[in-house]
Amino acid sequence: IMMDSLCPYRLSSTEMASSAANVAKRMVGKLSPESTAMLLCDIQQRFRPLIFRGETVVKTAQYMTSVAKALNIPVVATQQYTKVFGPTVEECFADPEDLKSTPIFEKKLFSMMTDEVSEHIEKLNKSSFILFGIEAHVCLQQTALDLLERGHDVHIIVDGVSSQQPIDREIALQRLGQAGAYLTTAQSAVFMLMRSADHENFKAVSKLTVEHMKLPNEFNDALKDDKS
Repeated sequence: IMMDSLCPYRLSSTEMASSAANVAKRMVGKLSPESTAMLLCDIQQRFRPLIFRGETVVKTAQYMTSVAKALNIPVVATQQYTKVFGPTVEECFADPEDLKSTPIFEKKLFSMMTDEVSEHIEKLNKSSFILFGIEAHVCLQQTALDLLERGHDVHIIVDGVSSQQPIDREIALQRLGQAGAYLTTAQSAVFMLMRSADHENFKAVSKLTVEHMKLPNEFNDALKDDKS
């Protein structure tokens, strides 16, 4: 049997180069404000005192939503069974009015990707999603996997996600990295979004960054302690 009969169509060298370039682009995972949305997953009042290093998660969420406002990046939030777990923590936003204007979707599905949220983000027409919230091993992980399965780039803000138990957080991050999500820090993602000090909002975002760096970061402090 001739191989050509089994493979009647062969990619040209140009097509193969283009395909390889697309794969490389997908694997690099660069961010730009025009193609990005931020997803705030279930940072709710009832969970707040229960989450491992939860105050750092809240402060990082506020930093990310403030940057989103400065760079005109849409933010979408969810709340898991609000009747039991309460509303979104107000401090996730520097300005209470921003919390009021953010689309917040009620859910019982663990993943954020309910029919309503899926329809909403489809209208946003974004290809990259920055994800932060709780719990890392349940709602956040399932959200990320759903997005990856749909062909989107997913960036996990490691200093903005956690679980009640440290081991659940640690293994979830490993699992997500293995599945193809990009594990990054808040600052790394933010400066990638701007790309250059020539960005028109560089000064505003830099000010937000300086203020955020003044706050305790329990994840960073733990690394310092390990090295001392």
